[in-house]
Amino acid sequence: MNKPDCLIIGFGPCGIEAAIYLKRYGFNPIVVGKDGGALEKAHQIENYYGIESITGKELLEKGIEQAKHLGIEVVNDEVLAIETDEGFKVIGVHHIWQPKTILLAVGASRASLSSASAYEGKGVSYCAICDGFFYRKKKVAIIGNGAYMLHELEILKQMISDLVIFTDGKPLMVDVGDTKVIKDKILRFEGEGKLQNIVTEKESYPVEGCFIAIGSASGFTLAKHLGIAMKENSIMVNEQYMTNITGIFAGGDCIGGLLQVSKAIADGALAATEISKYLKKS
Repeated sequence: MNKPDCLIIGFGPCGIEAAIYLKRYGFNPIVVGKDGGALEKAHQIENYYGIESITGKELLEKGIEQAKHLGIEVVNDEVLAIETDEGFKVIGVHHIWQPKTILLAVGASRASLSSASAYEGKGVSYCAICDGFFYRKKKVAIIGNGAYMLHELEILKQMISDLVIFTDGKPLMVDVGDTKVIKDKILRFEGEGKLQNIVTEKESYPVEGCFIAIGSASGFTLAKHLGIAMKENSIMVNEQYMTNITGIFAGGDCIGGLLQVSKAIADGALAATEISKYLKKS
């Protein structure tokens, strides 16, 4: 099992810059990510120092190659969960790590179901292991279509017998056995004071609880699982870029502020400096 000094989740500008700094400080970072997030989709970047024009994808690839050239391990994997029982344990689809520290550099949470937020704490949850117990003997939905959804489903199945999967119009990418699957696009959530119905383009389905597990585990959902302090969907950090959980740091778009490459890179360098100080004291 890999035991890096720091596992950096996200290989965008913040994550890669942090890895480069940590490597130069003499530590062993590993960077893990599934995709390039918003940067990968940026058509043209023309406001970054020293580069007249470059696509987001090109800039992303250059950063990853730079890290690899320095001997930094960059892993393509999807992080499903972080456990904190005895030290840190980060579980991916294909890997498990036990890092000394963690840096969340996962970008901003851009995918959402707009009407779900009104029912957070009133039937809508983002953490199966945290809240599944409260929905025993109830009819519960789980929204998602991939590995992250399957991970949450396996936890919920241990507590809840009446489960239904909503893929929100997307194809199901994993084997869910005999669990019922509804592939219609979700239009809205409804309920008086608490969640009572999920309305799709074809039908309204009565439910008493709903777990959101769309796409990959974002910074928002990972933070929710861990009990990391949040504010307006951004991870809260102190001046040392540390969250309220000792040893877990965050930087880049996921902590809010100016959502630009230049700011993400600065966060990466500053967070790495604080992580190196923390590691030297540990």
